[in-house]
Amino acid sequence: MSIIFSTNPNFKFDDSPNIETLSPEQQDLRVHRETKHRGGKTAIVIKGFVGNDHDLQKLAKELKTKCGVGGSAKDGEIIIQGDVRDKVCDILTKLNYKFKKAGG
Repeated sequence: MSIIFSTNPNFKFDDSPNIETLSPEQQDLRVHRETKHRGGKTAIVIKGFVGNDHDLQKLAKELKTKCGVGGSAKDGEIIIQGDVRDKVCDILTKLNYKFKKAGG
């Protein structure tokens, strides 16, 4: 992070990028089933989300709650614990997200 100096007493630094979140119909998500680097346990990884971190976290929370499992979301990816790909796909369909099953 760079140092910023301003003589303006009302200056407010905003370091959050203003990324506009695409509507569900415009998203092109990929739903993967992975076991690599997870100690042999299966996880569902949703890649390709375009938008800000708040909306990514919101979608991840909704998926985790409806599937009844844990997970995380960062860097445009949502990781859902367990082999619940069909349930995740059903939820994404009901939310009008455009997606494809990929891998595994």
